[in-house]
Amino acid sequence: MCDTCGCNVTHGNENLIRPGGKLHKTESGKEAVSVLHSLLHENDHTAQHNREHFDQHNVLAVNLMSSPGAGKTALLEATIQQLGLNSNSKIKIAVIEGDLETENDAERIRKHGVKAIQIATGSACHLDAHMIHQALHNLDLAEFDIVFIENVGNLVCPASFDLGQHQNVVLLSVPEGDDKPAKYPVMFRVADLVMISKSDLLPILDDFKPENAKRYLRDIASTAPVMEISSKDKSGMSQWINWINQQIESRKTYLEQHPVVADHSHHHHDHEEART
Repeated sequence: MCDTCGCNVTHGNENLIRPGGKLHKTESGKEAVSVLHSLLHENDHTAQHNREHFDQHNVLAVNLMSSPGAGKTALLEATIQQLGLNSNSKIKIAVIEGDLETENDAERIRKHGVKAIQIATGSACHLDAHMIHQALHNLDLAEFDIVFIENVGNLVCPASFDLGQHQNVVLLSVPEGDDKPAKYPVMFRVADLVMISKSDLLPILDDFKPENAKRYLRDIASTAPVMEISSKDKSGMSQWINWINQQIESRKTYLEQHPVVADHSHHHHDHEEART
């Protein structure tokens, strides 16, 4: 979709197509399609740099995606509370929030004493790697174990943009209906974990069948595990916290076996373009 509607031009990457930018269009405009493809290529390059930056600090990056109102921010609030209640937990969290406008979600996170960086995407219906790169300038990753990236509420475009994350978590809320994996296969195929959120509503909205959602998921060849969770009554939270701990430990083990050797040339180039 972003290849045709132009929403892959964001405030994070628009410097690339300004006059003098790396991907500046000619006056004829005939290169418009190639420019869009080049932007995606540049996004992937920056995403890899972001991932290296996370890895250098042993930080797990998790991209949360869903429809608007599926409960991403509520899940983060419940996660912060659960980790705070566990006196043995030493997991340090930061959050990057993406919305078209307002700092509402970031403010909700900050009330729990957690660092939150808000990205206002304007007209862009997704986050991209350049936006995350800019946000990381405001985070000292040495202070954290995990960074949650709460993407813009949208089941289409966010799936196409690598941010530099290690894991994709997709929320499917009970009020949405159980057929969303069939309707939005691209989003659910990129999921490393699918969470059926607002599960406390299952007794009321009994037309949502978790087994149907799982069947639709397997029909699109996804092997992602599925959890039922409620940020309201906290059911499923222990399973979610266990998953987080497992991912953090798995990443640390991987990095011990595969030390990061970063290429800073693109990083410096990005900074120079950002100042133009």
